[in-house]
Amino acid sequence: MTKFLLGKGFLQSKNDYSLFSKHHGGKQVFILVYVDDLLITGNDLEGIAKIKHDLHSAYTIKDVGMATYFLGIEISRSKSSTFLTQRKYILDILSDAGMTGVKPAKFPLPQGLNLSAIIGPLVFDPAVYKRLVGRLLYLTLTRSDISYAVQHLSQFLQQPVEPHYQAAIIACSKIFEGHC
Repeated sequence: MTKFLLGKGFLQSKNDYSLFSKHHGGKQVFILVYVDDLLITGNDLEGIAKIKHDLHSAYTIKDVGMATYFLGIEISRSKSSTFLTQRKYILDILSDAGMTGVKPAKFPLPQGLNLSAIIGPLVFDPAVYKRLVGRLLYLTLTRSDISYAVQHLSQFLQQPVEPHYQAAIIACSKIFEGHC
């Protein structure tokens, strides 16, 4: 796919190898590749139609129309904007953590919380903590308000203790606020 897109004049991003772009005279086409799914967007409708035709000729693709969901991100549109949310992903995180009835927290972590790498009993199942923090890390794509807390919690992935897990649960109650 990379060779094909480069041959069609697309440039591969040096920051994200799955992102390709083509710019010409103020018009742009972007293609995001994930395994066998492509997300194609831009302001060049003719360019988009052409690359879809070329892709179909080379690979027999199926165009499913306007994207509404991609990699856990819901996409909705109005006349003036596009809105990205991870509402379903948030609900899945809360459900897995047994927190569907949680009351929202005002802040992702309590003010003045000092987490230590060694104080407290080890988490019963470290994989549960690691999965929760990993899911929260992915959530920061659309929820930058929890970035600091999640980055702080990710420092303890090697050997999480109970206070780390409890702090992660508090961060989960923050994601509930206004999004469910």
